[in-house]
Amino acid sequence: MIDEISALSASSNSVMRSTSETRYVSQGSEMSAFGVTETAPAGEMSFSEAMANVSMDAINKVKQGEAAALSGVDGQASVQQVVEAVMAAEASVRTAVAIRDKVVAAYQEISRMTI
Repeated sequence: MIDEISALSASSNSVMRSTSETRYVSQGSEMSAFGVTETAPAGEMSFSEAMANVSMDAINKVKQGEAAALSGVDGQASVQQVVEAVMAAEASVRTAVAIRDKVVAAYQEISRMTI
């Protein structure tokens, strides 16, 4: 499961990076005429950085859930702690899948647009 989330993170980063590069390469001179710069202002993160942070958070929660489950099997954690950790991991995975679905749907919609 962790490998699937890591693959999601890697693929979304490469898609976002290539989309950003394509946008700036094809519209660079046009956008600079309007005063648009390529870098984000200080203190703000780009969309790809935000997606990377969300995916890393999901990976960490899944790891915590797995560690809590193993601790529960060994008798080192209570049932409540195990259930809470596993539920948090499940919520993170559901969120990651929902974000992936939205990104794929947006990509498909853009790819269907006529030029």
